[in-house]
Amino acid sequence: MTKEELFSIRIKQPSPEIYRKSKERWDHLAKPIDGLGVLEKIVSRIAAASGRVCPDTDKKALIIMCADNGVTQEGISQTGHDVTLSVASLMGDKKSSVGSMARNYPVDFFVYDVGIDSQNTPQGVTDAKIRRGTRNFLKEPAMTLKECLAAIQTGIGAAGKCRDEGYGIIATGEMGIGNTTTSTALLCAVKGLDPKEYTGRGAGLSDEGMRNKIRVIEEGLRLHIRPNEYDGITSKEEALEALTRLGGLDIAGLVGVFIGSAKVGIPVIIDGLISAVAALLADRIVPGCRDYMIASHLGREKGMQVILDDLGLDGIINADLALGEGTGALLMLTMLDMAMSLYLSGTFFDETQIEQYERFDG
Repeated sequence: MTKEELFSIRIKQPSPEIYRKSKERWDHLAKPIDGLGVLEKIVSRIAAASGRVCPDTDKKALIIMCADNGVTQEGISQTGHDVTLSVASLMGDKKSSVGSMARNYPVDFFVYDVGIDSQNTPQGVTDAKIRRGTRNFLKEPAMTLKECLAAIQTGIGAAGKCRDEGYGIIATGEMGIGNTTTSTALLCAVKGLDPKEYTGRGAGLSDEGMRNKIRVIEEGLRLHIRPNEYDGITSKEEALEALTRLGGLDIAGLVGVFIGSAKVGIPVIIDGLISAVAALLADRIVPGCRDYMIASHLGREKGMQVILDDLGLDGIINADLALGEGTGALLMLTMLDMAMSLYLSGTFFDETQIEQYERFDG
């Protein structure tokens, strides 16, 4: 994929008519108007994105991008980069946290090695390795443009494969030691934010570790994005450049998943900060991707609400989640299952003796 090919992608707007008909279906169910709150809106958005008033989300995919980050050389994580390989190996066997949570749940895993710092790819993980981890962005750009585009193409291809195999909804996840640093740096670059205000402890840092992490992000921004005060990024060219210089191969792969899902018309669920940053960048690089995105949770990282506000999405799980791997997106799938059960199989007013509620808010 070339930069020109990426920028030429156009996203079809979900059907406003199907959204309207979906809302009417909700209102005809024997329940109070908007009784399921934001979940009703989300189901209607899924219907519009899928192009069907009664969408089929029974076949579910979880796409996980795994990669290492060279910036871990700066001591920004409590653990070493070798943990990425270890957790990815567990993912391949469905024994990681998200694998254990999904043991009795009908979701198919697609785990991709786009940049684990290892000669080999674990069993059960798709070998899409572009390089063995990114470079240290305090010394040079994390990726070349060619490497970044290759990771994006991998994500687009993963979403297209799901469409071809009949999946109705995609959840996103990631694994990569150091990726709260890369994602926070990108968030601050895109939104013009102060790292002191939006840097979190990731998987767990001491106060001294936090000060070092903030310093690393600040220096990375000065080196690659803003030598002086900066207002943020709006153009697709600047967004892609920031991703190349500060991002990770895992984030770039997820950018591709969000773009690819919107391109083929499959609703896609955001997990935590890393996938949320990827979602934000995807919409900057290919406008319109946000129409196919579903937020899952607010997360522990401070930047989550900033991103969801930018994308106009509601994170409805507020449980202080910080596990990653797609665990929040998985929890959202279970909630959507229950909402979809009512939406598709619920009792209508005309099947009861109950008078239908009237909507007065338009």
